[in-house]
Amino acid sequence: MIYVTGERLRPHQIRAAAFDTRWRGLNPDQVHAYLNQLADELDRLHRELTTANTEAERIRQALRQWQSRHAGCRFTEPDWSPNNRWQR
Repeated sequence: MIYVTGERLRPHQIRAAAFDTRWRGLNPDQVHAYLNQLADELDRLHRELTTANTEAERIRQALRQWQSRHAGCRFTEPDWSPNNRWQR
């Protein structure tokens, strides 16, 4: 399996990984079980990232709408000087 730098690793690439066999090598069942577990975790993380990006975009759009609606609103500090007392 060739992994190009900068390319994101996908779950199907982990599941399809193949290794050379060697005498007294690793237990293939354990390797494949671990790779499947790793692929499942990577798949979950990709879904969470997609959800987070979608939510972030929704929040950005809501902020832009709020800023557009309130573009003309300006807050002015009240004059709290002793000469300007609240009078009725």
